[in-house]
Amino acid sequence: MPTDIILASSSPFRRKLLENAGLEFRTVSPEIDERAVQATLEGSDITPDDVALILGEAKARDVSERNPEAWVIGSDQTLSLGDRIFHKPADMEEARRHLLALSGKTHQLNSAVIIARKGEAVWRHVGIAHLTMRNLDPGFIGRHLAAVGEKALSSVGAYQVEGQGIQLFEKIDGDYFTIVGLPMLPLLAALREMGAIDG
Repeated sequence: MPTDIILASSSPFRRKLLENAGLEFRTVSPEIDERAVQATLEGSDITPDDVALILGEAKARDVSERNPEAWVIGSDQTLSLGDRIFHKPADMEEARRHLLALSGKTHQLNSAVIIARKGEAVWRHVGIAHLTMRNLDPGFIGRHLAAVGEKALSSVGAYQVEGQGIQLFEKIDGDYFTIVGLPMLPLLAALREMGAIDG
């Protein structure tokens, strides 16, 4: 009987990464309120990478409780600039403000991935990347957002480095998979070690 692997995410980017790696899996959307979980963390000394881990684990455990025999992959990504954690922009004006705040600075992407089985997390990892944006002219930001449209609202930084968002950057330190939101090399190694995939 083939191993049941579930991606606890509706992200087309994460799904594509697993498909490209040749994994057989299905997707199940977690039934958690991310903002409610984050609200319980506010005011604590928790780090942005811990926030990503907590949210990713909540997603993985939620889906795992409903599919106890499956290997469930949960993930989450936070973007931090100093102490500030960015969320997906609600609209194009907020996307513009995100890019203005990130312009000329180095921010951090924290990509957490968790494997759960029988309702419990059995493996955790956080990949970290540092991205330095060019000094962006406000006029260019407006033209860029007009060109990419609603895609800007689908990621925490209001950009996709795998698309036109790459034009916003001066320097990137970190692997591509961490930036897209699913650290693939550690995840594949863990799945092999657990016997969930051939290796």
